[in-house]
Amino acid sequence: MTDLATGTPELKEAVRERYAAAARASLDLVGGSCCGSACCAEDRADPVTADLYDEQAPDLEGALSASLGCGNPTALIELQPGQDVLDLGSGGGLDVLLSARRVAPTGIAYGVDMTEEMLELAQRNKRAAGVTNAVFIKGSIEDIPLPDNSVDVVISNCVINLSTNKPAVLREAFRVLRPGGSFAVSDIVLTRALEPEWANLVGLWTGCVAGALVDADYLRLLAEAGFAEPAIQVTRTYDNDDLAELAGALPASELPAGAAVGQAIEALQGAFVSAFVRAGKPID
Repeated sequence: MTDLATGTPELKEAVRERYAAAARASLDLVGGSCCGSACCAEDRADPVTADLYDEQAPDLEGALSASLGCGNPTALIELQPGQDVLDLGSGGGLDVLLSARRVAPTGIAYGVDMTEEMLELAQRNKRAAGVTNAVFIKGSIEDIPLPDNSVDVVISNCVINLSTNKPAVLREAFRVLRPGGSFAVSDIVLTRALEPEWANLVGLWTGCVAGALVDADYLRLLAEAGFAEPAIQVTRTYDNDDLAELAGALPASELPAGAAVGQAIEALQGAFVSAFVRAGKPID
């Protein structure tokens, strides 16, 4: 069996295509969602992405409808005017646009994403919202196209779990932060390791579960990258109904030989949560 954690090009392309498809759906004025079970599927509630934002901004409705996350990282930290913010895997741009308004008029909110369709969608949402201090950049979160010490806050919404080189992502986040800066992301976190036959399902990787870090590993990698006081706060757990929906969206061809949806539910029960992950870059 292929070990997806080693980062095959096929897995990265599967992630890219799933997000591109969601962006194309949104560009066609059809809502899309990628983390969880509803990506590129029929209208179906998504246990991972549903009900995350309270914002009531009509000019951000397009960005809100295309939000693909598992939390609201803009609720993690009180942004201040004049700060510069970076969103890793910015997708349709919602968190960048919300952040841009909070750091205006002199701060800049950057978003980096590897998917052309998502960047196109983000630019459309930026124009609709009339936001001028948001900048969207094509690039990889493992090799961020910004200089050292260039932002005050790094945010992300359910994207780091998709990377097959998470140490590189965390090192890059540390590099671009200014001393005293903050890492404040929403992510899926494992509470225990998945069995290999489930951890290697592409559908669970692109659904934001199988690629997630175990909580202790997340904290360890943050510390190894140089961060101070890493912490994880659970924000959402998932019951059997949620798991049934997630498992039911997996193609039968992807399930381990002889496995049924019920076995998938059992394998995932209590294995993952949505969480806020925080850390800081020490002042030299």
